[in-house]
Amino acid sequence: MAGSTMQAVRFDRYGEVDVLNVVEVPRPHPGPGRVVVDVIAAAINPGEASIRRGLLHDRWPTTFPSGEGSDLAGVIAEIGEGVDGVAVGDEVIGWSDERSSHAEVVSLPGDQVVPKPPTVPWEAAGSLYVAGATAWATVKSVGLKPGEVVAISGAAGGVGSIAIQLARRLGATVLGIAGAGNSDWLKSMDTIPAVYGEGLGERLRAAAGGRIDAFIDCFGGGYVDLAVDELGVRPDRVDTIIDQEAGARLGTHVDGMSTVDDVGRVISELASLIEQGELSVPIAATFALQDVRQAYELLEQRHTRGKIVLAIGNASRART
Repeated sequence: MAGSTMQAVRFDRYGEVDVLNVVEVPRPHPGPGRVVVDVIAAAINPGEASIRRGLLHDRWPTTFPSGEGSDLAGVIAEIGEGVDGVAVGDEVIGWSDERSSHAEVVSLPGDQVVPKPPTVPWEAAGSLYVAGATAWATVKSVGLKPGEVVAISGAAGGVGSIAIQLARRLGATVLGIAGAGNSDWLKSMDTIPAVYGEGLGERLRAAAGGRIDAFIDCFGGGYVDLAVDELGVRPDRVDTIIDQEAGARLGTHVDGMSTVDDVGRVISELASLIEQGELSVPIAATFALQDVRQAYELLEQRHTRGKIVLAIGNASRART
């Protein structure tokens, strides 16, 4: 029988990773229209670090003490009144808009879970909401067609690593901008590597044979200006998920996860691609829930390949 309490990440003021604590809190119960999920894996994301530091207070203010986390995968533990289509013991991919997934147990609206295919790894499933939906939105935003060339900054990161694969599936040639240590890995992903730094514009033009049709910025720090002013990419073929100021100034797209109308459908499509071996979610590292501070310390170095995931529950709880 489930206990009355659980472990969850909380912070009671804005700050660096030292404000994060794992504390004992009451276990949630499902109200009408909601489900309770025992969390097995939950990814962490750069936006959560920015919220914790207070950098996004004007857009997403925080009420303290605050929970944390959006992505998750786990097992249905309880079902509230009025919820159909799921059963206790079902393996699901879920998403929280209530900053709550970095916990042993989470309560969600019943329409914020979709089935997890049995062969999709827990770590990948628990990473699909923010990174997967964002990557899907960016690729859609720039309108790629077969034979076109797209450059993607932050190509080895969580969003970038999925975006390059989705762009390749559309028949585009992908130039992946990342550190030199990721060049061999990008080649293995059928992506042309371009090492960031001085002279990047010239390297991109040379790699593309002079024509770059679209640009997806997953990193910020001047890439939007590079795309429009130096590479001559039309603003309507540029999307940034980071540099809102440059996007507004130059008239590019700033489309990300919030522009996805049917999150469940997109997550299900991405999970199906993983199941079929047509998409992978690179996992940079996994940490226990108690080590959430170390997980964010690694994330905030901004040099990881793929996703960092909190391994929270025991997959043996899943129904076989």
